[in-house]
Amino acid sequence: QVRVVESGGGSVQAGGSLRLSCSASGMTFCNYDMSWYRQAPGKEREFVSRIDYDDTTTYADSVKGRFTISKDNAKNTLYLQMNSLKPEDTAMYYCAATRTFCMVGGSWVSYVMDYWGKGTLVTISS
Repeated sequence: QVRVVESGGGSVQAGGSLRLSCSASGMTFCNYDMSWYRQAPGKEREFVSRIDYDDTTTYADSVKGRFTISKDNAKNTLYLQMNSLKPEDTAMYYCAATRTFCMVGGSWVSYVMDYWGKGTLVTISS
């Protein structure tokens, strides 16, 4: 029932900026951590950034100081503001919703599971 859909990818020159969005739905009765991952051609998927249900943020060293993760709970939308982009940032960017704890009958229960979007492509030219 959980759905996540990314948007905002595109092609820009090095030094430019992009703002990615992730629309989420169906996340009722549970706490979710929201994350961005990316995968370059021929490479393994790597972690980019995460914002937990309590708004705690985490960044990969490669993007720290350049990227900013945020969310709008009212709109059920996750964002990734990417500045000072580099060619090595070129990748398919994926949004992930990680379910952690759910309220069941008034008690917290662990139901850890990941839900993934289909990705949005970011291409940075030299």
